[in-house]
Parts: sequence; structure tokens; C-alpha cells
Amino acid sequence: MHPLDKKLVRDLGSMKGQMIAVALVMACGLAVMIMARSLIHSLDVTRSQYYADHRFAEVFSDLKRAPNSLRPRLAEISGVAAVETSVKGSAVLEIPGMKEPADGTIHSLPDDRPQTLNLLFIRSGRLPRPGAKNEIVIGEAFAEAHGFGPGDYIDATIRGLRERLWITGVVLSPEYVFESRPGDTMPDNKRFGVFWMSERDLSIALDLDGAFNHVAVDLAPGASQRAVMADIDRLLKPYGGLIAYGRKDHASALRLDDELRILRGFAVVFPAIFLGIAAFMTSAAISRLVKLQREQIAQLKAFGYSSAAVGWHYMKFALVIVATATFFGGVLGLILATNVVNLYHMFFRFPLLELLPDWRAISISLVISTGAVALGVSGAVRLAVKLAPAEAMRPEPPTEFKPTVIERLGLAHLFSPSFRMALRNIERKPFQSLFTALGLALATAIPIVPGAMRDGIAYLMDFQWSHVQRQTATLGLVEAGSAHSLNAMRHLPGVMDIEPFRAVPARMIFGHRERRVSINGITLDPRLNRQLDDKGRPVALPPGGLLVSAKLAEILGVVPGDIVRLEVQEGRRPTLEIPIGGTITDYAGVAAYMDIDALRREMKEGPTVSGAHVSVDSASWDLFLERIRETPVIASLSITQTARESFRKSTGEMMDSIQLIYFGFSVIVSFGVVYNGARIALSERGRDLATLRVVGFTHREVAGVLIGELAMLTLAAIPAGLLFGSGLANLLVVGVSTETVRMPLVLTSRTFTTAVLIVLASSTFSFAIVSRRIRNLDLIGVLKARD
Repeated sequence: MHPLDKKLVRDLGSMKGQMIAVALVMACGLAVMIMARSLIHSLDVTRSQYYADHRFAEVFSDLKRAPNSLRPRLAEISGVAAVETSVKGSAVLEIPGMKEPADGTIHSLPDDRPQTLNLLFIRSGRLPRPGAKNEIVIGEAFAEAHGFGPGDYIDATIRGLRERLWITGVVLSPEYVFESRPGDTMPDNKRFGVFWMSERDLSIALDLDGAFNHVAVDLAPGASQRAVMADIDRLLKPYGGLIAYGRKDHASALRLDDELRILRGFAVVFPAIFLGIAAFMTSAAISRLVKLQREQIAQLKAFGYSSAAVGWHYMKFALVIVATATFFGGVLGLILATNVVNLYHMFFRFPLLELLPDWRAISISLVISTGAVALGVSGAVRLAVKLAPAEAMRPEPPTEFKPTVIERLGLAHLFSPSFRMALRNIERKPFQSLFTALGLALATAIPIVPGAMRDGIAYLMDFQWSHVQRQTATLGLVEAGSAHSLNAMRHLPGVMDIEPFRAVPARMIFGHRERRVSINGITLDPRLNRQLDDKGRPVALPPGGLLVSAKLAEILGVVPGDIVRLEVQEGRRPTLEIPIGGTITDYAGVAAYMDIDALRREMKEGPTVSGAHVSVDSASWDLFLERIRETPVIASLSITQTARESFRKSTGEMMDSIQLIYFGFSVIVSFGVVYNGARIALSERGRDLATLRVVGFTHREVAGVLIGELAMLTLAAIPAGLLFGSGLANLLVVGVSTETVRMPLVLTSRTFTTAVLIVLASSTFSFAIVSRRIRNLDLIGVLKARD
């Protein structure tokens, strides 16, 4: 072994505590980056392969009814490579052991031709036989929630007819990677499922024999998606066609895209923070080592070692830290990613979702961490390189001491000698103190992010299901009904209050921007399903205008007073020019609201309804549910309390895991920063502290000098950390706010208290270790050491 490498091993052994502390902090940053990048890589590769292997379509359109003879004309559209027409409908399900009915979406499988798009993956069993009656395959999420498998049956009501459907297989579809009820932010697998059955069987049940109501299209290479969608819209318009949309607007694909975008944000922000702290810690440790080894550097150069060899020797300290951090960070990151991938199985359904390590990201992390640490120690290495042998043989010039602020103010008599010495050392090393405080501030900030996310979810749940949705349940009709339908719902058992709504699909256009939205006609003074602003205050419907989601207003770039064009896709399909009357706060999807009577007038229709929000007497709940099962025109039942509990259960486990990870990281960073600073201070001031012990200071007083200095920096860093953490939480909350789901920024005293306690506890542990080292100082050996 080269002599300098032997020296490197000895030096690493003598300062192993500091090196481990720095490596752990860096490992945390690398673990976050490797975890996030591996999750992104796993989801991205799995998604791409699944979409390709099972031919996930690129354009979709729903319509009222079109004859199968129209299929060749769709295939002739320029840019279309493949067309799949099908029948789609809804069903109310009776599940043994469940009081409330579930609901689902049923798709058809072609009988007279092979399926070309959106191919199913068979997890178990088989597909229904062509033309077979009452055979279905069932989505895996719903099957797992109820323990269904091939050979079981489900009683379902389809368009008013009760059928017993026999399960022949359990499947997955690229259309339902995120398997949830339309409009829901989280899957409710016990109460919503997806099914497939013979096209002829389903067509007869839905009164669509010889017709279709859903189109999926695959594009030819180089085709213009916008042009194809425009041609599809024109061709299907006479048949009640809705707006064609691309894969990026498909509910399941969009939810997965949003998740990947969130992960990409986390893969940058937190690693940058950790690597910045590690670079500072490494710089401080190596700079102090160079100062302590001035004589050794002089001797090495005197014996013929070049300045480059000496500089490379000290650079190796940083490389050892990087190698150690990369190893442990990689292992930790892959372990964390494996656990999170397992949690993702609750939300995203693939034939196989397993961790695919992103080796490219691991290589990049090695380069980035090496660069960060090399930059951090460059100053120390430059000092070692420039130090001339004759200059290095002389002791380091003594520090210039000046009166502290409190001494200049004449307040020194109010403080103990230990406190004044601690304050003096902070003032004479402002940059080292600043960076130590900065590291502690960042450690304080880290747990605020998961705390804010936890509190934001709690606020969202209370806002959505206590203040906005005050109804017991929401009923959806198979198709728009008349006043008779509303009257029938009003007379359901136990209904104490009812609010009708009319929902129509439309394209909202402002300038060059447009969005597919649902225009919801509601009563002027809603009591059950209300529209609120960001303060939780009710927002009144503007006369003759629209209330829109704040997110929708942001996407379209509209403000109250602007006039938007609405191309309604139902009934007479009018085109309307309506002003924006105001915005509301919501946290899932985007929507627009207007007076239900005004919407009916614009649609030139009578008192139609799409459904109703109802308040039900708890004493009549079971009878209410029983009557719902017997009412064929009701296609869906959404129970407010059930939706809230499903959301809480879905997000709870994920949030607990994330919070535990970041709390652990915060402990490591705060401990590492304090311990590293204490060890550097102890190496710098060992002679001073030993002298104090010799002249009569007690161990507690001597420890108070060093620990007091670190305690002052910790206390000074906490307010800055809380402020920085609040800003970081705001940045990430904005980053995770998407069109499908958003989160409010909520910062509570509980979150701040938790962050402070984590930093104080880990700092106290560091203080205890340093105090023990001070107690074990070799007083004679230190005092004999040459300055």
C-alpha cells in the first residue's frame, strides 16, 4: 500500500465518527433520489410495455348510439391505424354481505371479430365464450376486494333488468390501470368494479343491438391526433357523439401521468438539500483536518511529495465518503422503493409491477455526489496544495479575539463565562457558524413537508365531506329523467331533503385554450352539495353566469367577467356564450356550475334531472338501500361517509410510510450536523477546554462552552428552519397540484412542534456524545500538544 494511502486509512480511523455522519447525510439524499428515480423508471417502463403489448388506444370517444355499419367509415379516416367499437354501460350490483349496493362499468367483448385494441390480460380463468349469455370477466381490483374468482356469480341490474352474471375470469385492462369510479380521486374497490361480457349479450341488455356507443382508435405513425379527433367528432356528431379525447386526457392514464410528475419533483428537491448539507459538512471536516496537519503537509512536501499528490491525498477523503454514501444510499433507496412499489399495488394495476432499479440514475447520483463533495472540499484541497513547506512548519497564526456584542454593550456581567466564550467563538467564525445553522435549519424543514401533507389531507377530508358534501348520498340516473324521476327519488324511504342536479358534457373554449368539462346545473341556494371559496365560505351562483373551479380558471386563463364559449354535447347541442361569474375551491377534477333552470332554458328542455343529492334519516337507511336496489333507473349510488372512509384508508398507509421515511431523514441530518460541528470544534479547541479543566472549571462548565455554542446555533436555526420548511411545503404542494387532484397547504402547530422536537432530540443525543468525549479528554496529552 502506498504510504499516503496508509496515512489515509489511519486518518479515517481517527475521524470515523465524522466521516460516518457525513456519509449518512449524503446517503439520505441519494436514497431519496434513487428511490424516486427507480419508482419513475419502474412505472414508466412497466406502463410503456403494458400499453404496447395490450395495444392501449390513443383516441377515445363516447356517443349515444351509432350503427355498426359506421365502423368502416371510422377506419377510413386519414391517420387511423385501427378502430375498436364497443358497447359500454353501467350496472348496479348486489354483493353478499354488503348493505349498500355497489356499481360498475361493463364493456363489451367482440363476438364476430378479434379484439384489436385495449386487450385484456387474463390473471385467472378465461374470457366469456362468443355469444355466451351472462358470462363476464371481472377487474382484478374488485375481485380481490370481495374474494371473487372464476365460478362465482354477481347479481346485477342492467338498465332495469336483474341478471345473474357468472364470472369466468379475472382480468386487467390498460384502460383501467387506475381503476376508479369516474370523478373519484381514489379507488373504492369494494363499491366500484369494471366488467366485460359478450358484445351481443350486453348490446341486448342495453338496447343497443346492432349498434355501439364507444370508440377507441389507434393512430398511424406520424398522424395528427388533433386532426383525427376533429374528423371523429364530425362523423359521430349526428349520433350523439361527445368530444373525442386523447390518451393524455384519459382518466386512468392522466392519473398515472400525474403520479410520475409528482415523483419527478421529489427526485430533485430533497436530494439537492441533502447533498448541499453533505458538501458543507465534508468541507468543514477536511478544512479542519488540513489545518491540524500543517506540519505533516510540510514534511510530506519536504520529503518530495508533489503538491498535486498531497492535494489528491486529501481529495480521497471526499471520495471515500462518496463511495460509502453511494453504497448505503443505493441499498436504502432500493429498499424504500421496493416498499413503495408494494404500496402502489393499491392504486395502479399492472400484470406485473416490480422494482426496476434505475442504474442510470444511480450512476448519475454517483457523479452528482462526487461533484458536490469535490466542490465542497476544493477550498481545503487548494489550501493544502498552496501551503509552502516553510510556512506549514510554523504553527497556525493565533486567532484574533475581540470583545463580543454583549461585552461591547456592557452586559457581560449578566452572563456566565461559559456563555461568553461560546458566543465569542461563534462571532469569530461566522461562516462556519452560519453553515452549521443552515444545516440544522434544513433538518428542521424536512419533517414539515410530510406533516403539511398529512394535515392537508385531513383538511381536505373535512372540507370535502363535512362542508361541501353535506348530503348522505348522491343518486345518479341511467339517463336524464323528468320531473317524475325527481319525484320518485323524493319519495324514497327516509329522504328528508333533496337537491336535483343536471349534468351535461361540454367543451369550454377561451381563446386558444379548451377543456372537456361537465356543466352542472344546481339549485340557486344549495344546502347539501355546496360551492365554497378557499376560506370555506359559500359562493352564490351568479345570475346568468358560471361558477368554475379555480384550477379550471387557471388552465383556461380566465377571470370573473370573461366570456367563454360552451359547445354542449347533449340534446340539441347548443353553443353558448356565458360569462365567468366567479371561482370556487375544490380538490379533485375540474367542474363548472350554473343555475339549473338557466341550463334547462339554454338546453330548451323541461325540468330534467341527471340525479340528486339526498339527506336520509338514519333510522330508514336499510329500507332506503333496499328500495335503491329495486329502482332500475338509478345507475349509481355514492355514499358520502363511505367515500370519506375509502379516501382515508387509501391515503393513510401511504402517508404513514412517507412520514416515517422523512422523519428518519430529519433525525439523521440534525444529528450529523450537530455531531460534525461538535467534533470539529472539539478538535480545534481541545487545548482550550483542557486548560479550563486544569484551572478549575468543572466538567459541566467546560462542556457548557462547546455545547452552549451548538445549542445557540440550534435555537437560532429552528425559526429559520420552520420558515424554510413552510416555503418548501408550499413549493411541493403546488408541484403536486394537478388537474385530477390537488392538496391544500395546511401548516399546524402540531407539524411545527414535531419538527422542533425531532431536531432538539437528535441534537441532545449529539450533545451527550460530545459531553462524554470532553469528559474523556487526555488533559496531559492535549496540553503537551504543540500549537
